[in-house]
Amino acid sequence: MPRDYYEVLGVGRSADGDAIKKAYRRLAKQYHPDTNKDDGAADKFREATEAYQILNDPDMRARYDRYGHAGVQQAQAGGFGGAGFGDFTEIIEEMFSGFGGFGASGRRSRRSPRPGRDIPYTMNLTFEESIFGVEKEIEINRLEVCDVCSGSGAEPGTQPRTCVECNGSGEIRRVRQMFLGNMVEVVPCPRCSGSGKIIDTPCHECKGATQVRRNRKLKVKVPGGVDDSTRIRVSQEGEPGENGGPNGNVQIFFKVQPHEFFRRRENDIILDLRINVAQAALGAAIQVPTVDGEEPLSIPAGTQSGKVFTLRGHGAPKIRSDGTSISRGDELVVVQVVIPHKLTNEQKQLFEELGRTLGAEPEPQKVGKGFFDRVMEFFSGEG
Repeated sequence: MPRDYYEVLGVGRSADGDAIKKAYRRLAKQYHPDTNKDDGAADKFREATEAYQILNDPDMRARYDRYGHAGVQQAQAGGFGGAGFGDFTEIIEEMFSGFGGFGASGRRSRRSPRPGRDIPYTMNLTFEESIFGVEKEIEINRLEVCDVCSGSGAEPGTQPRTCVECNGSGEIRRVRQMFLGNMVEVVPCPRCSGSGKIIDTPCHECKGATQVRRNRKLKVKVPGGVDDSTRIRVSQEGEPGENGGPNGNVQIFFKVQPHEFFRRRENDIILDLRINVAQAALGAAIQVPTVDGEEPLSIPAGTQSGKVFTLRGHGAPKIRSDGTSISRGDELVVVQVVIPHKLTNEQKQLFEELGRTLGAEPEPQKVGKGFFDRVMEFFSGEG
């Protein structure tokens, strides 16, 4: 026995016509055999369609509510019912209108304006160029409207003629036999390939294609602060649209070359700086490299490895949503105290004398966070 029609559509027995139509539209979109090739999808689509045809017809629904499947089968054998089929066709056409498959009055035409294809481009930058910005000239290869025939595809002095097969619409309608009846399918005209025009004398430049491929140079202004995750759009410089649609865009991606000393963490620049034991113990005034040049840095006495000093405003600019650069991040100077591997005799004597004054007994460290734990906390934002 067939399943209960209300159960098939997933609605209650008191559901109104709109609820039934909405439920069927959802199931039809999910199981239609033209879009769902899974085993059993066609059977589920057929089952949902049968339930919709019965419950969408007031007379057939009344018979079903009173007598069940037997009452429906008896009415169908006598030639009654089927008034809901027109709505069924309308739903299918509406459902597939966005895919250009089935015809409907509200369906988007194949000859409607469509934007052109975007062109991707990868730009290599030095570390400094990514921080301060740069203007560069790039060369792209793109399709352009043929300037000989002005995009008509016909040799100058001739004109394309309207396709007699589709009357210039670029589409033809075919009737498909389906298990529930006939359905109208809209496909590109095979004679004119969907253009609606026949070109008897093709343009000698584009060979009737209406477009030619050219190399073009563009100037691109790169704002300061970009990195490998940044993308810039150059509007309307992509390939031409179809049927009067707008040109596509050029999408600029970046590959920033690594620097010898600097590395980035978001808008901050990190510099690992090595100092000697005397500078760490006694303190020192030193010059530190930044992307802006050398800057003074005061190392206090007793500085330990892993100490981080901040130089405000010497990082990478932040990029706003409109592509402009604003306030810069900081430079983070991470100090590493270097223990010498080799000592001169004089240095060795000095260290021995220093060692005697500091004490020779090693001191166990209480359990806690070590040097590397503190560094990892800092760079993860927890410290």
